[in-house]
Amino acid sequence: MFAVTLDGFGGPEVMKWRQVDDLPAPGPGEVAVDVVAAGVNRADVMQRWGVYPPPPGASEILGLEVSGIVAEVGAGVQDWRPGDAVCALLPGGGYAERVNVPVTRVLPVPEGVGLVEAAALPEAAATVWSNIGTVGGLREGQTLLIHGGGSGIGTHAIQVGRALGARVAVTAGSQFKLDRCRDLGANTLINYREQDFVSVVTDEYGGADVILDIMGAGYLARNVDALAEDGDLTIIGLQGGAVAEVNLGVLLGKRGSIHVTNLRRRPETGPGSKGEIVGELRRELWPLIAAGAVAPVVSATIPIADAAQAHPLLDSAETVGKVLLTVREP
Repeated sequence: MFAVTLDGFGGPEVMKWRQVDDLPAPGPGEVAVDVVAAGVNRADVMQRWGVYPPPPGASEILGLEVSGIVAEVGAGVQDWRPGDAVCALLPGGGYAERVNVPVTRVLPVPEGVGLVEAAALPEAAATVWSNIGTVGGLREGQTLLIHGGGSGIGTHAIQVGRALGARVAVTAGSQFKLDRCRDLGANTLINYREQDFVSVVTDEYGGADVILDIMGAGYLARNVDALAEDGDLTIIGLQGGAVAEVNLGVLLGKRGSIHVTNLRRRPETGPGSKGEIVGELRRELWPLIAAGAVAPVVSATIPIADAAQAHPLLDSAETVGKVLLTVREP
């Protein structure tokens, strides 16, 4: 089969679409998927630079989410058969013509969503739902603050927050992205280059009940200041650094909580596992997608042979939502 491999670590030019060994047949409890499209994520960029290796036993090939058609099923698999249209959450291996996936990570393509666009869902949906829903416990009438509202995670979180009945505030660095966030349902738009998000959120709402943060250390102190009483700060990225001090007195006074979570390295089964999250998505979120309350937001689709052109788009001022790599026709 063909896949994107790395000629060492470095810039996008190290990614090469070339022939590799064929995958073995799917093992017990696995599904082989002929990939139609693969989602591009920040974790892929970090792995390309050599700073975010895959978990033990996972494929060295980039790619954490795909959509496609079931090609084969392993022993014990009963819910899927060849020809089924699916999308899947992966520990790696998505930038390829075929991938083997544990059956616990496979989802049907939601009603009303195209097969290509479905590749934009698994990683964003699992990240958002597990953090603002399960960890943050976002409820109707609460306030959700999303940093990076124009990203794939951010555009998905806006819609989920509104579907859950929350008020949604977002930060972004350009009016173009903020306007798109407004179109998706964001109530409060904050240009982080010009405004202090702490002041905006506390003045309008008395603080945020749940904060979804991609910055880490760089925003930690201000995020704590922006929390409402009994608020939950969930950190899913470290784009602003990994080491910071926090005033525990402020956090204590608000009875606030800080959660730092990682999706890729969660266990396969058991409490808090990827399998549990995927099950929750199918029960709770997929009906919202089928009803049109939440939809994948795709900024660009690029042929996988040109994957080197896709990674820089994650940092483009014109990119709102997900970037996808197309492998074959649906």
